[in-house]
Amino acid sequence: MSTNTSFGGNSTLQASEKLHNLQSANREELQTIIQVLAKITSLPAEAVKLHLDAMLEQLVKTKERPFYETATTEEWIQALHEWSASHKKNTPTLSDYAVSRAGIYEDEDI
Repeated sequence: MSTNTSFGGNSTLQASEKLHNLQSANREELQTIIQVLAKITSLPAEAVKLHLDAMLEQLVKTKERPFYETATTEEWIQALHEWSASHKKNTPTLSDYAVSRAGIYEDEDI
């Protein structure tokens, strides 16, 4: 089972699909809202539609919660294992000196 821990790609697509479905299912209501807002604001319907579309997009996005808010302990563990497995296994380790206090603060005047 692969856990999607990405911060954008797939969720953006899902939000776009949700927005499209919302607009398709409520086409008549949205047209009525656009006409009423155009009348109230004296703006052209096209301008109102752009604002309404932007607002709906924000509302759809805010319903989605990121991985770190919704993940269970098991999902965090799975994501950590997948993340750690994605790194190269042949990376050289640092020497003892490189991680010693002297190696870290070598160039600083204390």
